[in-house]
Amino acid sequence: MKKVYEMTDLCCASCAAEIEGDVRKIEGIALCNVNFIMQKMTLEIAEGADEAKVIKALCKAVRRVEPDCDLVEVKG
Repeated sequence: MKKVYEMTDLCCASCAAEIEGDVRKIEGIALCNVNFIMQKMTLEIAEGADEAKVIKALCKAVRRVEPDCDLVEVKG
């Protein structure tokens, strides 16, 4: 399942790269790309993964690097 999130208050490209690397390590994430310029994260949740558990781990990983960064899912 593909998801796209707007990332508010993402401060720098280095933090974006660190978040991307951390998120890629989460069990159930098949693909992750963080675009600092666009302030967006695109990810693919693996088929059969517990989506709620993956999203919880995703938010935790983002907050560890960028405590003030919020994820807002882009619908459509």
